[in-house]
Amino acid sequence: MTSVDPDAGLLAPGRAGSPAESATSDTAFLQALLDAESALTRAQAATGLAPAAAADAVTAAADAARFDARDIALRARGGGNPVIPLVGDLTAAVPAEYAPYVHRGATSQDIMDTAMMLVASRTLYLVLADLARTEEALARLAAAHRDTVMPGRTLTQHAVPTTFGLKAAGWRSLVLDARDRVRAVRDALPAQLGGAAGTLGAFSAFGADLPAVEALVTTYARELGLAEPGLPWHTLRTPVADLASALAFTVSALGKPAADVLTLSRTEIGELSEGTGGGSSAMPHKANPVRATLIAAAARRAPHLAATLYGSLAAEDERPPGAWHAEWEPLRDLLRLAGGAASDAAELAAGLQVHPDAMRAHLDLTHGLIVSERLAAELTPHLGRARAKALLTDAAKRTRTERRALSDILAETPDLVGLDLAELTDPTHYTGSAGALTDRALKRR
Repeated sequence: MTSVDPDAGLLAPGRAGSPAESATSDTAFLQALLDAESALTRAQAATGLAPAAAADAVTAAADAARFDARDIALRARGGGNPVIPLVGDLTAAVPAEYAPYVHRGATSQDIMDTAMMLVASRTLYLVLADLARTEEALARLAAAHRDTVMPGRTLTQHAVPTTFGLKAAGWRSLVLDARDRVRAVRDALPAQLGGAAGTLGAFSAFGADLPAVEALVTTYARELGLAEPGLPWHTLRTPVADLASALAFTVSALGKPAADVLTLSRTEIGELSEGTGGGSSAMPHKANPVRATLIAAAARRAPHLAATLYGSLAAEDERPPGAWHAEWEPLRDLLRLAGGAASDAAELAAGLQVHPDAMRAHLDLTHGLIVSERLAAELTPHLGRARAKALLTDAAKRTRTERRALSDILAETPDLVGLDLAELTDPTHYTGSAGALTDRALKRR
């Protein structure tokens, strides 16, 4: 009987309860290790290197519920990885006549790497489902608010008007970028089979010629639903590096809308709010942006985990001490962060509340200065560039000090008589190509 996973997620609310959590649990990893072992025996049976009855026996025994994950973990300290004690337990679980076919020709890293790819593949399907939910919700927001004008902010200050539709379309673009990277990586995740030093030598010793060995690798990958490796990759860690990159990008990409929501949902801004804010242990009035907070926390951790995986690329010899071992926990953490962030992002996007009235009110905070760029362009043909700049600089100073509308101050300038200053200083009339850009972005599928 498999013991209860001691990691209950108490310190990880971002992934607790998410689909990715169960897909990356110790039980899930144990099952992936067993799946790798049983697939190897089936592949050998399919290529004439083992009896079919052996494949049936190993497959029947390869059920995680029959093994104690905690006990295996403790015994793994003896050999440095969990495959060694697991092979012993699996061998004891099959009839004696088929015991020689358990783990036949493989090395621990073959099984561990393959299991990691299986867990990654299974988790990425869940991540992709949540990314799909997220982008659909963001597409609806972008379309609904195509022309909802709000302040554009640069370096924390009001810059020029933009639209919330364009902002949401940009968030969606990042989600689609993440989706494309995750899909590509998922489809390329390879099985691992190289034997003791990446030569597949044991299978030759068992009587397999080169075509039979090649067929074995092909069949093994097919049994697992993974890509066939061009070479054993014990110290050629491109698959892990690509996976790290896609996962870190995904979490960081989701961090962008989270960061915007955290800013725009501040009490003094209030242009956005989460559909169901979180409470406070001390302040009954609080409705905290919890989904965005958890995504932001994940985005701060993901790059450092990816860095550890990139650091393992410099792996010595044909199989490395330490570099391979260093990958297991950060890779699982990255899968969990991506899974949790994608789940939270889907909830955030689906429930996000937009407050156009607050956006419109904030456009007037600078009394018209938010359209100074437009005025500079419009007034230059009338006054010349130098005169227009000097006039606007003085008018901007007066607008700030006198707290009067920029249009009223400009109306006092004789040279501007006849210009529709109310229209020129209306921020809702200066969104450039925001609508067209939103439309273009929403065409992407």
